[in-house]
Amino acid sequence: QLLTTPNESGERVVRLDGNFVYRSGRGASKDGERPFLDRYDLRTKTTERLWQCASGTYETLVSVHASSAAAKPVVVTSFETPKEAPNFLLRDLGAEKPRALTHFPDPQPALRGVKQELVKYARADGVELSGTLYLPADWKPGTRLPLFVWAYPLEFTDAATAGQVSGSPNRFVRVRGASQILFALHGWAVLDNASMPVVGDPETMNDTFLEQIVAASKAAIDFCVERGVADRERVAVGGHSYGAFMTANLLAHCDLFKAGVARSGAYNRTLTPFGFQSERRTIWEAPKSYLALSPFLEAHKVNEPLLLIHGARDDNTGTFPIQSERMYAAIQGNGGKARLVLLPGEAHGYSARESVLHTVAEMFEWCDRYARDAQPAAANGARGAVEAGTGGR
Repeated sequence: QLLTTPNESGERVVRLDGNFVYRSGRGASKDGERPFLDRYDLRTKTTERLWQCASGTYETLVSVHASSAAAKPVVVTSFETPKEAPNFLLRDLGAEKPRALTHFPDPQPALRGVKQELVKYARADGVELSGTLYLPADWKPGTRLPLFVWAYPLEFTDAATAGQVSGSPNRFVRVRGASQILFALHGWAVLDNASMPVVGDPETMNDTFLEQIVAASKAAIDFCVERGVADRERVAVGGHSYGAFMTANLLAHCDLFKAGVARSGAYNRTLTPFGFQSERRTIWEAPKSYLALSPFLEAHKVNEPLLLIHGARDDNTGTFPIQSERMYAAIQGNGGKARLVLLPGEAHGYSARESVLHTVAEMFEWCDRYARDAQPAAANGARGAVEAGTGGR
């Protein structure tokens, strides 16, 4: 993305030094993200790489402190490694060594023993997938743990782009808010940021949304089981916002998971008739897709326990609290098992200490009861795939 700076009116404008503009990015690669800063010459249309995160570390651009057309800029970065807490550095990109600006201590020493690994695997159709696997500090090889898969679907027009690795194995493990990573302190394996790509024509890719998220989920579970870290019979899934929408659909359309956690999601697509996420069509242009993708209309098929959590004052377009309230009523009314938790005063994200702690406690209790301590599945009637193009099973 292009770097910007405020003008005299306080508006953000592109940072321009003579003929140069600056671009920064996460630097996706096969080994994970390596953030960078480029300088682009508008006159010659050439790019110069001024800086990139070194291998074995994770460093991101925070701001450009000083720059000119005649010299390389001075920047502030955030630097971390798996063993070093994030701290700010001042880098003169024309010099060799940076200067430390801060010396923050480890804010969460309890997490330091948690094992972290960037893992890569593939979907049945060949699309490359990735995620960050967290294991408890006392995990021993050969021990199979309950697995919590946390994901958020993203749309792509081609498999190559969808297969780019996000995340980095060089991050300092820390949590913010009601983080799913906390499950690793609770005796679980966690596959965080598990790839859930939806690949296809931007106009119609959601027509195969269900098939693709089920296939990606199966690939994730298969990988963790084959690695010897997960018990296939004790897997839960969760997500926030669009990840919650994904979670409800997975419980309705496959039997890969024992339980689900859906936070601040939308489940009835007739309430978002003019599009959602990257869907370009309206409900009047693609009624079958909107209905097929609404887990509310498939509530009678949700035969695994679903925990619904929502901020009582969620003002995010499409995810008003009524979405979770009606989804809960639909599952309960059809004989399914669900629990609805409304967090007073919270919007789309949860910030109050009481809300965060309560959310974590609810997630632990739900997943422990219905996934960690689950009984083996019956041999008959299992669902593992979605019928192509129908949205059914």
